[in-house]
Amino acid sequence: MKRVLHGIDVSNWQGLVNWDDHADNGVAFAFAKASEGATYTDKWFDRNWQRMRENWLVCGAYHFARPEGEPADQARHFLRTIRQAGGLRKGDLLALDLEADDKLPPDQVAAFARRWCRMVERHTGVRPFIYTYLSFARKGNCAGLGEYPLWIASPGKPIGEPVVPAPWRGWRIHQYANSPLDRNVFHGSRQDLTRLGYDPR
Repeated sequence: MKRVLHGIDVSNWQGLVNWDDHADNGVAFAFAKASEGATYTDKWFDRNWQRMRENWLVCGAYHFARPEGEPADQARHFLRTIRQAGGLRKGDLLALDLEADDKLPPDQVAAFARRWCRMVERHTGVRPFIYTYLSFARKGNCAGLGEYPLWIASPGKPIGEPVVPAPWRGWRIHQYANSPLDRNVFHGSRQDLTRLGYDPR
């Protein structure tokens, strides 16, 4: 049976995060919000990125998608934010938080996400995770994204038993709790997880 890794995800809403405490209590990986839209940068990202690394966590950065905007501009902003915080190292993870439609039809939301992912993958070699939830995906907002690893938000389901929406056949990360903190699980080893991340070769 594969090992289970526990992780958390954070943003400016958490403020000052005690990364030492989380690492001491079994957190093995974490995602921190880096950016949103084409201009917003999470004010805590730089600190979170550094402290996650100092505590030997598998580091992940995510971008909150605003589909009404230009995907290339948002991808550039995301990558620039990471670069300014010290850049990517081997095994670092990337993700697109796709949960807002900005009142656009599903086909436009999905087209935005595909273009954003392709640009990020082209510049980093990393296939980003797609963070989303069941009802959002079922509306068609994630069409064509099945090749990207699924990070499913499903806090109402037992750990490791989320419902997987099309176009995916399986999940890679399950966010199983969101209060008082977002908690996640990955079925596999640290090596399995970092294989989904950045490789400078």
